[in-house]
Amino acid sequence: MDGKTTQVARILVVDDEAPVRTMIGATLEHHGYEVQLADSGSHALEALAANPVDLVLTDIVMQDGNGMALLERIRAEHPHLPVVMVSAIHDISVAIDSMRRGAYDYLLKPFERNHLIATVQRALEHRKALQDDRNYQQNLELVVRARTEMLRQAMEDLEHSYDVTLEALGDALDLKDSETEGHSKRVTAYTIALARAMGITPAEIRIIARGAFLHDIGKMAIPDEILRKPGKLTPGEQEIMRDHCSRGYNILRKIPFLSEASAIVYTHQEHFDGSGYPRGLGGTEIPIGARIFAVADALDAITSDRPYRKARSFDAARAEILRCSGAQFDPAVVEVFLKIPDELWTELRTEINSQSQPYSTFDIEKSGPAAS
Repeated sequence: MDGKTTQVARILVVDDEAPVRTMIGATLEHHGYEVQLADSGSHALEALAANPVDLVLTDIVMQDGNGMALLERIRAEHPHLPVVMVSAIHDISVAIDSMRRGAYDYLLKPFERNHLIATVQRALEHRKALQDDRNYQQNLELVVRARTEMLRQAMEDLEHSYDVTLEALGDALDLKDSETEGHSKRVTAYTIALARAMGITPAEIRIIARGAFLHDIGKMAIPDEILRKPGKLTPGEQEIMRDHCSRGYNILRKIPFLSEASAIVYTHQEHFDGSGYPRGLGGTEIPIGARIFAVADALDAITSDRPYRKARSFDAARAEILRCSGAQFDPAVVEVFLKIPDELWTELRTEINSQSQPYSTFDIEKSGPAAS
């Protein structure tokens, strides 16, 4: 004995003729099946509601109604329960109709007992195969859900590691160039808010935000005597300083999760009219992320203290950005920018400056207004 028990199949026999009902029931019990008997369709439905079965054998013509109606009720309420129709009607159209309505098989009276048992066995094997398939699908769905959750968690962990990497790169730049301290985080928050207002998708905003946060990373390759020079740069020094766009691009493009963001780093000093650098791109040749960043960058530059001037108001920044629309800035981006109230920029600036908000806490989907 292996300790396992085999569940006995339960069969419901429905027939309004007592001798037929009794004969079928006795034959099935003799072959080891558990049998329930019902003399009408209504009694059959009551029996099914009280005790589930594995198979139904029902007569087609009964005094209280058509067996076809019972078949339809069973198909509606117990869609996985096989039904074998039993009838003395020797009409192929009736058999075809019952099969179309969902019957598993059709038995003609009178029938041999071995024919009855063979039909019952096939029906029960069919039911088991369907049940096994459903169990397999359910188990497969559980496995897929579990692995999907594992993948989601892994992606979250990976995303967090990305953010930590960005923080490290940003901190390294702050150590080298104190003028950028706070600027990268503020301009990133402004860029996210403006991108959301323009209807950019969250997935694209994440790329744009990374480019905004690391836009000046190329300055790490600029000599300190030029980067920290207090006075005006010579033309030669200006040329070296301008090279930070290309240097930043070459640093980031080799990092898989920053390769797309590197395009923004490369083009963040381009002007809409083609007068910028390093390649003199214009219009839509400039990635939309870089065009959005340009406005956000100007906003922070104008409203922040610099060694050579004091910070100006957000109203002054708004007027200056409008003045340069179509030249330095994309008019479409400026149009959206002008619709955003100064209070939003003030709140973002205050929050970032007061809390030293880390990049990893930026909410891509909630920073700033959504597109109207």
